Amino acid sequence: QVQLVESGGGLVQPGGSLRLSCAASGSIFSIGAMGWYRQAPGKQRELVATITSGDSTNYADSVKGRFTISRDNAKNTVTLQMNSLKPEDTAVYYCNTNRVLTTARVYLEVWGQGTLVTVSS
Repeated sequence: QVQLVESGGGLVQPGGSLRLSCAASGSIFSIGAMGWYRQAPGKQRELVATITSGDSTNYADSVKGRFTISRDNAKNTVTLQMNSLKPEDTAVYYCNTNRVLTTARVYLEVWGQGTLVTVSS
């Protein structure tokens, strides 16, 4: 079993910053790309940012220049630094890895439970 646990969500005023963290644990042999997705009320889940094991990154146009994704391969963690937050960034943010290889040599896709980010004055 592999788990992803997010932390760092909360309430922030427009223009403020938050830092989300996600830690992977369990029977991990290696982890491929990791990413953050979000789902606002009444909307579909959407990609926010991804990062490969080689640190190549990809961002949604709506967050480019404001959000930064990074990872620590030794600790199996991924972080999303969110600056200049806007009310439209309000959503539940989910951590994901679409390719984790377990010690049983099984590939899995894993989602975290989500953490709520609310941007409001």
